[in-house]
Amino acid sequence: MNERQQVTQGARPSGASIRQRVFGEANGQRTAQGDPFLAPFFETAIEHVWGGVWNRPGLDLKYRSLVVVSVLASTGHNEELKTHLRGALNLGWTVDELREALLQIGAYAGFSAAHEALDVLSKIVTPG
Repeated sequence: MNERQQVTQGARPSGASIRQRVFGEANGQRTAQGDPFLAPFFETAIEHVWGGVWNRPGLDLKYRSLVVVSVLASTGHNEELKTHLRGALNLGWTVDELREALLQIGAYAGFSAAHEALDVLSKIVTPG
């Protein structure tokens, strides 16, 4: 690694701090606390996903979040979707904007995927 790469790398926020910005103070530290078996997985995810992909230039965190929400909704990963929908709201997306994004995936990923994702969003934002 040359000197310029080291300076650039040192100036970038850590994966943990990016994750905390997305999910907020209360949820930013939640991982596999108490589960040593999963700890290496979460350490790797924080370093490579949050510290790498989420930390790249070119898209603001808010837009990266919408991409992730759309992919998770399209692929039916609803537990992870729940977490990332909360993160998207934390980053400033409105409920109406997220609903529109999830409606949009119906045309490309299928209406069942859109319906399930909209159910997840509804449970997050509907009191009771």
